[in-house]
Amino acid sequence: MLTTHAYTAAFIGIEAREIDVQCQLSSGLPAFNLVGLPDKAVSEAKERVRAALNSIGLALPAKRITVNLAPADLPKAGSHYDLPIALALLGAMEVIPSDEPANHVSLGELSLDGTLNPVLGAMPAALMAAESDRSLICPAACGAEASWVGAVEVLAPATLLALVNHLNGREQLTPPEPGAAGTGDNLPDLRDVKGQETARRALEVAAAGGHNMLMIGPPGAGKSMLAARLPGILPPLTAEEALETSLIHSLAGLLEDGRVSMTRPYRAPHHSASMPAMVGGGKNAAPGEVSLAHNGVLFLDELPEFTRQVLEALRQPIESGETVVARANAHARYPSRVQLVAAMNPCKCGHLGDPAMACSRAPNCGLDYQARISGPMLDRIDVQIELPAVSAADLSLPPPSEGSAEVGARIAAVRARQAERYAALNAPGVRLNAHADGDVLTQVTPMADTARALLMKSSEALRLSARGYHRVLRLARTIADIEGADRIGDVHIAEAVSYRRAPILR
Repeated sequence: MLTTHAYTAAFIGIEAREIDVQCQLSSGLPAFNLVGLPDKAVSEAKERVRAALNSIGLALPAKRITVNLAPADLPKAGSHYDLPIALALLGAMEVIPSDEPANHVSLGELSLDGTLNPVLGAMPAALMAAESDRSLICPAACGAEASWVGAVEVLAPATLLALVNHLNGREQLTPPEPGAAGTGDNLPDLRDVKGQETARRALEVAAAGGHNMLMIGPPGAGKSMLAARLPGILPPLTAEEALETSLIHSLAGLLEDGRVSMTRPYRAPHHSASMPAMVGGGKNAAPGEVSLAHNGVLFLDELPEFTRQVLEALRQPIESGETVVARANAHARYPSRVQLVAAMNPCKCGHLGDPAMACSRAPNCGLDYQARISGPMLDRIDVQIELPAVSAADLSLPPPSEGSAEVGARIAAVRARQAERYAALNAPGVRLNAHADGDVLTQVTPMADTARALLMKSSEALRLSARGYHRVLRLARTIADIEGADRIGDVHIAEAVSYRRAPILR
């Protein structure tokens, strides 16, 4: 009995694991058996494949059909198994050469009329195909996305019939072109922000080193406005970063028309977001917001309104740059190197610092409201600033002389300097000052004796934890980089310490 093989991918985190789809026709009562731990969507592939074959004038043979998805102990989920099952079956039926399906990694969902519908994960599957020296077959709607990998031949038919004709040499499919790269030209400009000079400076410092930031102020002070303008002053993604980010977005179905964006991601989930939505999870351990924002910005507006469970779940990804989603039937890892930017009111009514507008419970209302954020969470935020209310006089002023273009040019230069420094130190995984730790941090933070004494005195006065101490060091390194200084001075330490605690309670 002939056994044909086709190959596809099972997705565990951003890793695509090879699945061998084996098909065998044997004598016996007609049956179509699918084994190998398929979920409901995979089990239903039998009917979709049957109908798709009928639509191109083929009937299933009156034999016992067995399809095994190996390895059999790995759960299989998703509709992308339709196409490899159909190819393995067509090879067993000798409609196409029996050895042809084994030359490709295929994925796609079949309509009843034989049309190939788009599926998630074309880019990770293309990487896996390149590593196994096979070509990739995917639906036409996924071709532009898969072509970004570049190191693999991609076939992107619109229908099953077109694919069969190509494999039999009766028709030639045209290789798809990579989708256009998004540039993010229409991002909000920092020139729209009037007043808030201290906040603008803090935003530039945070952007230059990739530091986490918390803005505290009354309603209408411009917290959300400033956060929305952060992507516009960040440099574009490098080729390596764009690939990392696009792999995650491919699994989440966020790459429209195969377009890979070079703009850094900006995710702003609502405060009602659940823990699986934020850090990942669900039935198939899908990526959460913290992973979808990888290499970009995760903005949490109204920070205390998020549930305590969600905020505490973010502590580990923020610190390590990686999210581990552990479930009974899945164990997935997603990169989560994000710049956390949060905003909050000082109290429930938002006017804690204004005696004319604060509620009668002040300052206890502020204490209760701010207590929703744990100390360990605040300890992970490098820049904490207070924004005053914007006056009518500020709003009547002309726009600032510097916008996103001017500030972004400075930030790009500072980040390039950091990248060169850490490349020379051969520090894997360290691209910005916010990522430096251990011996690497020690090597990049030379400072004057007076600056060291000021740091010691400030650490004792503020009772900084070991984490807080090192975060002040990283922040001072970034401020020195902005000034073009090789050594950290008193003024750099003083500014870094001033961002460590916002005087929100009076």
